[in-house]
Amino acid sequence: MTTEFERLKFSFDAGQMSRREFLGRASALGLSAAAASVFPKSVAAGEPIKGGHLKIGAGNGASTDTLDPAYAANDTNFLALRYYGETLLNVTPKGDLEPRLAEEFASRDGVNWEFTIRKGVEFHNGRALTAEDVLKTIERHSDEKSKSGARGLLTDIDRLSYDGDTFKVALKSPNADFPYYMADFHLVIQPSGGKDHPTSGIASGPYMVESYQPGIRCAFKKFPNYWDSNIGHVAESEVLVINDQTARNGALQSGQVHMVNRVDPKVADRLKGMAGVSIKNVSGRSHYVFVMHVDTPPFDNEDLRMALKLAIDRDEIVHKILRGYGSVGNDMPINSAYPLFDASIPQRRYDPEQAAALYKKSGHDGTSIVLRTADGAFPGAVEAAQLFQQSAAKAGIPIEVRREPDDGYDSEVWNRQPFCAAYWAGRPTQDQIYSTVYLSTAPWNDTRFKNADFDRLLIAARSELDPAKRKKDYSDMGRILRDNGGVIAPVFNDWIDAVSDKVGGFVPDPNWSLMNNMAGLKCWLTA
Repeated sequence: MTTEFERLKFSFDAGQMSRREFLGRASALGLSAAAASVFPKSVAAGEPIKGGHLKIGAGNGASTDTLDPAYAANDTNFLALRYYGETLLNVTPKGDLEPRLAEEFASRDGVNWEFTIRKGVEFHNGRALTAEDVLKTIERHSDEKSKSGARGLLTDIDRLSYDGDTFKVALKSPNADFPYYMADFHLVIQPSGGKDHPTSGIASGPYMVESYQPGIRCAFKKFPNYWDSNIGHVAESEVLVINDQTARNGALQSGQVHMVNRVDPKVADRLKGMAGVSIKNVSGRSHYVFVMHVDTPPFDNEDLRMALKLAIDRDEIVHKILRGYGSVGNDMPINSAYPLFDASIPQRRYDPEQAAALYKKSGHDGTSIVLRTADGAFPGAVEAAQLFQQSAAKAGIPIEVRREPDDGYDSEVWNRQPFCAAYWAGRPTQDQIYSTVYLSTAPWNDTRFKNADFDRLLIAARSELDPAKRKKDYSDMGRILRDNGGVIAPVFNDWIDAVSDKVGGFVPDPNWSLMNNMAGLKCWLTA
């Protein structure tokens, strides 16, 4: 074999060139047969191909984004976390728990939990992962002063400790779902818990952060000492923030990126017909919402809130906005994708006459109710708000749709303004989504909903081992939120991604778009 071929093979093995580049250069040297011998027969059968540079075009990014896992609040943040970080456990597409940095977990009573931390895991700074790093990470996110998006999941922790490679959690009351909390994407394990440098981008994931420009671009290169050879196939990858839907799709069609998220349903079928592009969609627990702050006038009036809930035509939004890529919602974050879902809860429908009566009863002064939205709030958010405006007008309810810039929407509008469009990805369990968003003390309680009965039922359901009783608790919680809360949840949406045919290994995941934002780690380039 020639010295030149050996050089090419070394570059390929090091992940410095794609399979196509390797074969092309070898062919130019007249070494096609030798090059073909490098690839095992399993490659042809769909086995991962190593090397290359994978690019993702992502919507929902902003200049206020951060590498601090505690504050991750959008798709581009989550994508970055998946590249450079890792949690103790992961939720599979089927909803099971998969060991990651924790090899095993167990509890005898649902109160005291033990997680065996995997040995041989290295941080990007060269230091070995320890159980103390895990403790400090959970300690940082659970601190009462923390603004972490995961804090609502951790309020029931009584004591944290570790012994050798075992991380221990003692809860105030039993919680059978607690291990699912350890898969929450905010809880990336960082050196010393991230207490010293939370935005460093240093963790133990399959890729290292090479450069980070919030709202623009994040580039990664393979971490050579990553512990799992089944993840992280490409040599380099980058996430390009492309908030404009048309520009994002154009980047995919022109080959500038290999996959995009947040495909608008109205263009999904058109993209399906284009050569070299596939649409990947899957239904799950994700839902689009209009958020009302229940502690802020005029939304502190329960009659007005109910009038608005009855003034939205859900079927019209499914038909015109989702184009069939979804289903109607019921003003609660739960649908049939969740275990212990209660299908007997009546489905709320558009009722302009009852909405008009309740609006009059509320005593509202007739001024326009400002609904803030943006193209990036969710695919079709502006059009959905306009449909809401039109259906509410038939009930005599005046809504002013105010279009906001995409950049800064998550930091300046969502969770700040009293009435706005937003979306929630859902969570693996009912307890987790309720604890993240609707528990009185949850930092991401974006409706400011505080209900003592709801909180009591949530805590009770955590320790209830009888499925029938637990289902009853969740049903009661759903009804309380549906009738008294500040969330208008008109639809559950499919995740819709578009992927180049040059990408292998893509399997839609109902937990989130882009394979639960792990497409960059699990996919490979075929050409």
